[in-house]
Amino acid sequence: MNTVPSQPIVLDPTGAARHAEHALLRSHGAAVRVDVLGVTAWSVSDPKLLKRLLTSSDVSKDARTHWPAYQEVVRTWPLALWVAVNNMFTAYGADHARLRRMIAPAFSARRVQALAGFVDTTVHALLDRLGTLPAGERVDLREHFAYPLPIAVIGHLMGVPADQRDAFRTVVDGVFDTTLTAEQATANTTALQTMLTGLVATRRETPGDDLTSLLIDARDEESEDRRGLSDDELRDTLLLMISAGYETTVNLIDQAVVLLLTHPEQLAHLREGRTGWGDVVEETLRMEPAIAHLPLRYALNDIPLPDGQVIARGEAILASYAAANRHPNWHTDPDTFDLTRASKEHLAFGHGIHFCLGAPLARLEAATALRGLFDRFPAIELAVPTQDLRPLGSLISNGHQTLPVHLTTPPASSQVS
Repeated sequence: MNTVPSQPIVLDPTGAARHAEHALLRSHGAAVRVDVLGVTAWSVSDPKLLKRLLTSSDVSKDARTHWPAYQEVVRTWPLALWVAVNNMFTAYGADHARLRRMIAPAFSARRVQALAGFVDTTVHALLDRLGTLPAGERVDLREHFAYPLPIAVIGHLMGVPADQRDAFRTVVDGVFDTTLTAEQATANTTALQTMLTGLVATRRETPGDDLTSLLIDARDEESEDRRGLSDDELRDTLLLMISAGYETTVNLIDQAVVLLLTHPEQLAHLREGRTGWGDVVEETLRMEPAIAHLPLRYALNDIPLPDGQVIARGEAILASYAAANRHPNWHTDPDTFDLTRASKEHLAFGHGIHFCLGAPLARLEAATALRGLFDRFPAIELAVPTQDLRPLGSLISNGHQTLPVHLTTPPASSQVS
């Protein structure tokens, strides 16, 4: 029988021992109380329960309406931005449906497919740059490949001027950094909101064929007044799209490279045609999802748990995606990286009505980047022992601070198709 801790489990804001912490969460049953930087929530790590809650009308993401602790917490909590933004990420019911149907066309299959050429060109330009480095030189692949690709793509997609993209990167990194103090997080939020307000002003003055311009003019065709996004909704929607479209893809590329380089037998499956790059992307998303925990949701009514405990009305819920993805009741040998496993089902992009709209674009970017990288540098290897790779300082974002590798000149016969 699973034991119930007498006190909430304090989640490590540095992510230093993530897998051990996730195993601890699972050991206490389907859900357990945790301390998230001073806020108590129910961490749900059982995939069956988590899927049920993610599709339940008894669970909301609207903190202002459904979290009694909101007003007190939001003043001092370092993660206040995650619950205070005014966009579809924190919307519930009809309000969420309105925002999502206004934004969904921005990520239509046609728009994503139209980006394929830009993604491919950007990948090859980055690889060409890496190819000019002296043979054997140690290079941080996160900094010089995993970062610049999503930054270029989301900047192109959203109409962020090229000279502002590095600044956006800095403040978006701060959104996911759970080691910041409340004061530092507030300053970072202010800087980000100022940049977003400036982006809106620029695109109002000089609209283009980009999603910021599209969202400025968006109207809800199903409402009687066909109203558009409010200023706050527009700014916070841009925040969501830029941050989610950037940080998660960086981590996906980062983690996939590490998994392939530390599992040569799986890389051999690729080289010999037994699996494809889509398999790499999906198994990476299962093994090392870009987002480990996603704050927060709230119970609208009491929710009984399998072990007899109850998530009480008004209590917060933390979706612990990384812990759920490796649950032993879901996958055989869940801690094994296996490109040939029949089912690679995961929750890396969420589930239900809040499923990530940007998932097809992230998959396109990651598959294109990984294929190009291993084609160009088939003998790429880590430049440090695996245990020396340092995790990001975050309980949310799942990646590495740096990814040091050695690149080599590719023999033509070794390319992966």
